[in-house]
Amino acid sequence: MGKKTLIIGASVNPERYSYKAAEKLLSHDHDIYMIGNRPGFLFDHEITKEQIAYPDVDTVTMYVSAKNQTGYYDYIKSLKPRRVIFNPGTENEEFYKELEAQGIETEEACTLVLLATNAY
Repeated sequence: MGKKTLIIGASVNPERYSYKAAEKLLSHDHDIYMIGNRPGFLFDHEITKEQIAYPDVDTVTMYVSAKNQTGYYDYIKSLKPRRVIFNPGTENEEFYKELEAQGIETEEACTLVLLATNAY
């Protein structure tokens, strides 16, 4: 199994990049957890609104804007992921500093591009 990845900003809308990322992560054999504004199911995986203490999260990939990330700061740090990917439109200098101070890598990148180029 690949890297356990938490998608923040998950959506059941196939037009959304978070939906496309979930699909691609699964097709590349990565296990996923998802948090979104609306609970539901996507590819037989639950989207929850709850901030659950998932074990062994390698990567968090962000699909919410910087102003909507503040409620996730402590939660993400508590998961102690190896890295947090900030997809286009989610850049957040303030949060980068907090994460890096905790030894968590930050990456401004597109999860879809990383997967397509085998750089994930």
